[in-house]
Amino acid sequence: MPQDNLILSIDQGTTSTRAILFSGDGRILTQASRPLTQHYPQDGWVEHDAMDIWQDVLAAGREVLVGQDLGRVAALGITNQRETCLIWDRKTGAPLHRAIVWQDRRTAEACAKLKAGGQERMITERTG
Repeated sequence: MPQDNLILSIDQGTTSTRAILFSGDGRILTQASRPLTQHYPQDGWVEHDAMDIWQDVLAAGREVLVGQDLGRVAALGITNQRETCLIWDRKTGAPLHRAIVWQDRRTAEACAKLKAGGQERMITERTG
């Protein structure tokens, strides 16, 4: 990749959202981070506000791009929390609830029952 190109990396993690701007040869040019509030509405439950996540991604990304020629951004890399899940309204795009974070334990009992009932292999085959 030519050295005058830029690479924007967004890492949306469990405790923060980070943006890093790299030069074409891999040097870090600038970076920004936004802490993410975790919500614990009940024992064993962990949630994130979906709009907070979105606003943090935008803010961190904008911060590292201030003063940059946006036409030089040749690539964007994104990582996220993987197992965190969120449902939203198909028509409006609005979240219907907070995101349920991968650390959340509210389904542990249901998972244990499936495993005890011999369903573990079938579920693993279907879902990975």
